[in-house]
Amino acid sequence: MTDPSHSPPDSFADASGVEPDDSARSRTIARSLLDIGAVKLRPSDPFTWSSGLRAPIYCDNRLTLSYPRIRRVIRDGFAAHLSEESLLPATIAGTATAGIPHAAWLADAVDEPMAYVRDSAKGHGTGARIEGVVERGDTVVLVEDLISTGGSALDAVSALRDAGVTVPTVLAIFSYQLDTAAAAFREAEVERFVLTDFPTLIAVAHDQDRLSDDDLRTLKAWRTDPAAWSDEHGGAQPD
Repeated sequence: MTDPSHSPPDSFADASGVEPDDSARSRTIARSLLDIGAVKLRPSDPFTWSSGLRAPIYCDNRLTLSYPRIRRVIRDGFAAHLSEESLLPATIAGTATAGIPHAAWLADAVDEPMAYVRDSAKGHGTGARIEGVVERGDTVVLVEDLISTGGSALDAVSALRDAGVTVPTVLAIFSYQLDTAAAAFREAEVERFVLTDFPTLIAVAHDQDRLSDDDLRTLKAWRTDPAAWSDEHGGAQPD
């Protein structure tokens, strides 16, 4: 088993200790996600997602929890964005369950309150969906690990807004950059910020000879129309 404390091959800072800019950080995180297997690419042997759709890519960012240096660059990237966009003070809320640990590390780094949003109200006690202290009129930044269609993140945004708070942005580690997600976020009138994304990741994989030219074309074709690609490869039709 790989030692979780082992650094990824590329340092998150150069030899002078200078932190990377957004583009360099995006490529470094993409490489790290590939290195630890958090993102897997199988153009010739597609994955079946929980929805039944077939896809040449699968992302499990929970694996980042086991790698301290990757966790830190994720935290620091989020913190830098909050500072640059003057989004603080704000409560940092995580989506259950994958967004919770990253929200906790970020809240600690920026010295702000932390909460989390359940995917459904608990069936006992107060029946709360939001855990932690969140009060009407607060500003809340939501942390998600992955944006695919945007449905789960925006459902959490809706729950927070129903509680009377403002949600200016959703932060995520990785996004497939699907058109459906972009449209959903526009309709919900909420910004999104991702540390790395599908175009960056497949470019890095191709540069490192993890993908052939044909594989790269296959992945680009999937992103153009995931539902049609899934149908062509024996997957379920979307609802």
